[in-house]
Amino acid sequence: MKLKLLYHGNCFDGVSSAAIFTKFYNTAIHPGAEVEYAPTMHRAGNAFDREQLDGDENAIVDFKYCADDRLTWWFDHHVSAFLSEEDEAHFRADTSGKKFLDTNSASCAEFIARVGKEQFNFEDPFLAELIEWAHIIDGAFYDSAAQCVELRSSALKLMQVIEGEKDPAFVAQIIRWLTHRTLDEIVESQEISGRLEPILEQHKHSTETIRDRSIYERGVVRFDLAGTGIEGYNKFIPYYFFPETTYNVSVSQSSFRTKISVGSNPWAPRPRIHNIAEICERYGGGGHAVVGAVSLAPDELEKGRAIAAEIVEELSFED
Repeated sequence: MKLKLLYHGNCFDGVSSAAIFTKFYNTAIHPGAEVEYAPTMHRAGNAFDREQLDGDENAIVDFKYCADDRLTWWFDHHVSAFLSEEDEAHFRADTSGKKFLDTNSASCAEFIARVGKEQFNFEDPFLAELIEWAHIIDGAFYDSAAQCVELRSSALKLMQVIEGEKDPAFVAQIIRWLTHRTLDEIVESQEISGRLEPILEQHKHSTETIRDRSIYERGVVRFDLAGTGIEGYNKFIPYYFFPETTYNVSVSQSSFRTKISVGSNPWAPRPRIHNIAEICERYGGGGHAVVGAVSLAPDELEKGRAIAAEIVEELSFED
């Protein structure tokens, strides 16, 4: 029995969701099943590689819905969970009892654990630490910006490894470890500690680059990372340096996309008044009310910059 499990790549909640679903599936559904993992990433058009749905059963966690009859299980919590009205209709018509959406859940990991307990009588106390940290990280329930930028806890260090790791096979190993090892044990392992030092150096470099490139005006921090080699970064860095801001908007570029990232400051003196997911959806992206993104083709940098400028103007407060 082979389960193919697609998860939100380079994302702590996506990896945690994959680990929790794995434990749930191997305990309550098919003990001993072989699980194969594949990361999914937002890109222009948000298209799926449907050839990845090649298991006896196929699951997607913490990512958009795929209207394919080969999809057996699905869990998501994003407001923008569907690529089209047709995809949503396909989901609504499903009667399998194996596809779930809860846009009110701060993390998909917590959502999977809750459904497992309430509908399948599955509960594993060992997973409580992972569920708690996925909830904190994806819901941005930090005590302060400093907590998530200074990276003192094992969970936040592992988050940096997951967000920066380019080898899917190694991330798959992290997922397997998370089913039976504590966060401290994983971070202290030789495999992780060897990767962590250069990642922390890159985090320091990203922090300094964002500080130097940021411009704050009328409640919005904006910065452009194109040409810096920085593809991903800790989303709370802008609030660390600009605690007065309500929003941040950035542009970055990688080999597979140009990305406009939009976020809101949980500790802002002026509270968020926009639904960021709805704004991003207008440009083909999505996310949550508090954070979202738009993905374009990698050669559409100038278009990305224009979209970012429009979003900055929309989010800016009248002084």
